Amino acid sequence: MLKMTKTEKTLLNRGIRPTQMRSKIYKFLKRKQSAMSFSDLKKAFVQKSETNKTANRTTFYRNLKIFEDKGLIHQINDGVGVAKYAISDENAKGKYGTDLHMHFHCTVCRKTICLPNKISEESLPDDYEVNDVNLVLKGICEKCRKK
Repeated sequence: MLKMTKTEKTLLNRGIRPTQMRSKIYKFLKRKQSAMSFSDLKKAFVQKSETNKTANRTTFYRNLKIFEDKGLIHQINDGVGVAKYAISDENAKGKYGTDLHMHFHCTVCRKTICLPNKISEESLPDDYEVNDVNLVLKGICEKCRKK
């Protein structure tokens, strides 16, 4: 019997069949300090071959959608008009299906990061059904301030 990797276990725990491409995408996002746009992720993975571009792009997008639907990643709208993706907290099991946290978007380097502070679900109104949460702080990151 083959021994499962940590990545394969993580994918299986979320109900995702661990393929080679899915494992690569997950590991890539896990290593990133900032959220990545679909375009940036695609550049890192999709082959430049004209004949394969559409199939690979479609397969890649479908994998991201599966990751998002299963709560493995979350989408961030930081106001620049392009959705970005980041790994979700593995331990988050709130009633909204993902961890509630803020993001920081640097207006100089244009990177968006997940901030570690969580937002308590108790602070949200019970009488409302929340369908989406997007909390983005904008400013200048530490690296850009030092320049």
